[in-house]
Amino acid sequence: MWFAYFLNYADRQAMFAMFPALKLDLGMTDEQLGLVGTVFLWVYAFGCPIAGQIGDRFSKRLLVVLSLVVWSIITLATGLAASGTIMLALRAAMGVSESLYMSSAVALTANAHPPELRSRAVSMLMTGQIAGTVAGSWFGGWMADRGEWRGAFFVLGAVGVLYALPYFIFLRSVNEPAGTISVVSAPRFAATGLIKVRTFLLLCVVFPIFVFGLWLLYGWLPSFLHDKFSLNQSDAAFNATVFLQTATFVGVIGGGVLADVLYRRTKAARYWLMATSLLLCAPCMHALGNSDTLMVTRIAASSFGFFSGLLIGNIFPAAFDVVQGDARASAVGALNFFGAIISGFATLFGGLWKQSLGIDRLLSLTALGYILAGVVLIFGIKRLFPRDFERIHPTQA
Repeated sequence: MWFAYFLNYADRQAMFAMFPALKLDLGMTDEQLGLVGTVFLWVYAFGCPIAGQIGDRFSKRLLVVLSLVVWSIITLATGLAASGTIMLALRAAMGVSESLYMSSAVALTANAHPPELRSRAVSMLMTGQIAGTVAGSWFGGWMADRGEWRGAFFVLGAVGVLYALPYFIFLRSVNEPAGTISVVSAPRFAATGLIKVRTFLLLCVVFPIFVFGLWLLYGWLPSFLHDKFSLNQSDAAFNATVFLQTATFVGVIGGGVLADVLYRRTKAARYWLMATSLLLCAPCMHALGNSDTLMVTRIAASSFGFFSGLLIGNIFPAAFDVVQGDARASAVGALNFFGAIISGFATLFGGLWKQSLGIDRLLSLTALGYILAGVVLIFGIKRLFPRDFERIHPTQA
């Protein structure tokens, strides 16, 4: 599951390290480059709730393999793009194909572990996102510097297609609860029940603010460092990802372990860690855009990565604390829907406002949003969480 998730992010992130090459070879403008992320995220967003419904009604094992095959073929085709318009169309197709994966992958992982181990298990899966971001961005920049950006997509796509067979064989041995593959036994619309869970609705507000900041960094930090410190594409991609994502890896794993330990003391442990994450990420994000030296920028990136990991590793297990087990894929799909819709604006605004407002000021404004989201989440912990948790776990409340 981890390696498939690794490929999921490597395939989608490689392009963000190639922006200078795409401007040169395909004549794409900053606005079009901003749309590269926006088109993907918005199509992905609308696919996620549908994918969640499908995942709660049919076999999650088949869905994750099908998603891998389709997005890998689209990655191969991306290497053949002859214009900016074709590139955007392929990114939209990538959004459809990858939306099938996330909901079912997280639900499969969560279903295999009890609540006391769930953050640890999901956080391990989330590290695939981190490693894929680093590897895809570095590989894309490295190939682009050598004039072989098309080859990067050919290699990544081929790896995904080849991995599909052993992946499918492995998943055949994974037990899947019968209720998750029966149209009759599954809820007709699992999302209907989610609307009644106020804590989950709060997560649907907080999570998009968080991922807006993530995608602003994922989409524009390589280009920002390329311009600010006169780095080549591979060095910019390296500095924009390795320090950030290495620290995120530590934060995700540490946050998952810590959440499971604290869960034994307070059932709201995952929520407290997420609120802490938002409040501590804010000053780091401001520093990322306003540091005068590359060294200070690396420190800010590492600090942001570590604190962001606390939220990344716990957002889905936290949702499962207040959501019925037969609606978990739908819960992931709903969270990804709102997250992707809002984060699509991050890459778009980066392109539209790069020359006027500037990426540095946009990062500072996002930091203020993080502080507000953290305060709102603390309110939810006090006022909303106890009742919603008791509804799902009456014997543990």
